[in-house]
Amino acid sequence: MPAAEGMAGLAKGLAVLEAFSGTTPKMTISDAARLTELNRAVARRCLLTLVELGYLTFDGKYFRPTPRLLRLGDTYRESAALPQLAQPHLAAVREQLGESASLAVLHDDESLFVARSEVTRIVNTGVRVGATLPAYASATGHVLLAGLRSEELESYLDRCRPEARTSKTPVRREDIRQRVEQVRAEGHAITDEELEVGLRSMAVPVQDSRGQVVAAISISTTAARVSVDRLRAEFLPVLRDHAQQLGRTL
Repeated sequence: MPAAEGMAGLAKGLAVLEAFSGTTPKMTISDAARLTELNRAVARRCLLTLVELGYLTFDGKYFRPTPRLLRLGDTYRESAALPQLAQPHLAAVREQLGESASLAVLHDDESLFVARSEVTRIVNTGVRVGATLPAYASATGHVLLAGLRSEELESYLDRCRPEARTSKTPVRREDIRQRVEQVRAEGHAITDEELEVGLRSMAVPVQDSRGQVVAAISISTTAARVSVDRLRAEFLPVLRDHAQQLGRTL
């Protein structure tokens, strides 16, 4: 499908969703066509596609939103508040460990950094708010991928086109899956020069009240300054403590 056609279809589907409201909790095809100013055939295709995706139900006459639609609003509310809620914890991690601390979420198959508390050094790790890292090669990415359902992870692996950043970058499908399974078993991720020579990172999951992984708290440091053993012994308890505290506020 050409990009323009796909975007037009998305816009029409969103228009149909936005037509539902407190005064319009259910719609027929005719209602959808009238409210969105789409022709009946297009409105029907949009409605049936949304049924297939699980956002609407259809009883033979009326289309109604499902609880899945609420997740779109929940995702916005949680992600919008998350950086503000996380900032005090990131600052505390920075003060306790003397390393910059970050918060990342999964976005478009990448680890997107949405909050950060920085230490002042001549040389830093280059991570900033708004930056992204490949999920397959980053500690935050491994944590966020570990929070996916099995079918979601397989879908990600189908789409993933990994590139070697260093000789240690996991690029084989089974290697990436193994890293993710290890995170699920151990509850944290460590990358040791997978992204950049001389760079080590650790990340732990932030889980909401439903036990879902919504973000990852991480620190990055140089291999010369902090050993892997020290990451596990000194850094991991601090990261876990603040990740749990943050999760309790969600």
